[in-house]
Amino acid sequence: MLLLCFAAVLLAAVLVSALAHRTILSTAALFLVAGFVLGEGTTGVLHLQADSPIVAQLAELALFAVLFTDGMRVGWADLRSAWRLPGRALGWGLPLTLLVTAALAHYVAGLGWAEALLIGAILAPTDPVFAAALVGNDKVPARLRHLLNVESGVNDGLALPFVVVLLAVAAGSDNLHLGELTTELAVGLAIGVLVPLAALALERTRFFAASAAYAPLNGVAIGLLVLALGKATHGNLFLAAFAAGITVATFGPRERAAFEHFGENVAELLKLGALLVFGALISVEFLGDISWTGWVFAILAIVVARPIALWISFLRSGLSLREQAAAMWFGPKGFASVVYGLLVIESGIVAADEIFHLVALTIVISILAHSSTDVVIARAFDDTRDTPNWHDALRRARRRMAVPSRPVGDPGAADAPHVDGEAEDGQANAK
Repeated sequence: MLLLCFAAVLLAAVLVSALAHRTILSTAALFLVAGFVLGEGTTGVLHLQADSPIVAQLAELALFAVLFTDGMRVGWADLRSAWRLPGRALGWGLPLTLLVTAALAHYVAGLGWAEALLIGAILAPTDPVFAAALVGNDKVPARLRHLLNVESGVNDGLALPFVVVLLAVAAGSDNLHLGELTTELAVGLAIGVLVPLAALALERTRFFAASAAYAPLNGVAIGLLVLALGKATHGNLFLAAFAAGITVATFGPRERAAFEHFGENVAELLKLGALLVFGALISVEFLGDISWTGWVFAILAIVVARPIALWISFLRSGLSLREQAAAMWFGPKGFASVVYGLLVIESGIVAADEIFHLVALTIVISILAHSSTDVVIARAFDDTRDTPNWHDALRRARRRMAVPSRPVGDPGAADAPHVDGEAEDGQANAK
């Protein structure tokens, strides 16, 4: 039934995708709403709960694929030469977003400080998937696209240690597992670098070569190897995914080019499937269980926490006001927050249900708000868009009115310059 529903919604998304690309309609929002309608608490077509294994597995797999393809867009040389702005967003913006969100959770939603800091860590990561029209638009300044892409790729892995530590604090545990966390990050980074390097080195030997038909599958094989080894060794999957993508982009430009379009389509399918499943967890009853203070918190977490954090982070950064405003607004909450919210459910802490409700509400509002405004904001950066037809028509009419008329019989009338409409149109178009 899940496969049938996904196929039907996917077909609908394909049919309206051209319209969605030009307007505020969003295919991501379509899958979220479809999941809401088909879910257990609405029509009951899909029988899914937050603790269903497929929910966590699909969200984790989708996040891995998205981070792997994001890393493919960024090589090490790009990171090294343009690290100043992402460094500000990660070094200052991430912890400040966590702290402001925690303060809102404590003073507005009424959570204890341990739980408030935990929800701050869960909602601190960002996801450019729901602002795809902005990140993938060439009219948007490259440094802004680079900033959002790198920040979202790295902050998922950086937020995980905070989530695990704060989860232990909220559970009242004396063991914060700091050594295990350090090992997990190091193992994930090592797998993400060494596996692609080994695969690329093998392909460059005289014994092996990928055919044109199988070349796109090289990236898939590398990604699956990284995922499997990360699972087997308990390495940080998300850091491993992003590091693997960067490694391929840096040392395998040919493999990167072959994988690009195919990989993005695979990641898109997993993302949309995860959105459908996540939407099925939401219902009117689910939303009704959240108090009005929870709704206020969810809105403030989007419109206050990140804007304040990035405004401080980008003081004297050289970014224009328009670029700063776009970066401050586009901090959508995505799959990392979903996965971390599900970790809270599995932990069984006292406030797990309340935290998950607040996290889910914030993610829903974020997806609807950010994925519906990315096209509009991206167009604001397009300074070369075509002038409307009425503008040229009005200008021609004004010029005709400005030509002085001559009396009938005036001998100079025959010598008066004739205004040729077609020639004038050509000049206007040339201008």
